[in-house]
Amino acid sequence: MKILVMGFSGSGKSTLAKYLGEKYKLPVLHFDHIFWLPGWKPRSREEMQAMAARFMDSHTSWVIDGNYTKTEYKRRLDEADRIVLLCFNRFSCLYRVWKRYRKYRGRTRQDMGNGCMEKLDGEFIWWVLFKGRTGERKKEFRTVMEKYKEKVTVIRNQKQLNRYYRNAGISKGA
Repeated sequence: MKILVMGFSGSGKSTLAKYLGEKYKLPVLHFDHIFWLPGWKPRSREEMQAMAARFMDSHTSWVIDGNYTKTEYKRRLDEADRIVLLCFNRFSCLYRVWKRYRKYRGRTRQDMGNGCMEKLDGEFIWWVLFKGRTGERKKEFRTVMEKYKEKVTVIRNQKQLNRYYRNAGISKGA
């Protein structure tokens, strides 16, 4: 089984990917983990591409969390048996990011690159509310929904996400 989890920043991609990996006993690749180097420095596209390809080549089943359309994107979409698209509204995502910041402040989350302490600054707030929600990004999500409709599940709010967790056999609260 191959599951791709995509969506807006703060929508719960990493948390869902982790739980799906645990539920189905699948290896999980968090793209944020391989993109970010210590101190929030981005890894080169070439190196990230190679890491993602190695992961996909070495596993017959997986869960991958992240959008990163320049990194094995078409391959991930084509190979995935399921695509979960988290399309929460911007304010729900900002609230979730704020909750995450309160929980992990001063620490690095497991799904994040080593040495990337949890932060919540103006630049990231702007990303969550506007920059990460460009017309191009929304168009890309619509294209995925249309082209891969037989294997896409779109989740737009916490109630739908809770239902998805229940249907996946996972008990997860709001």
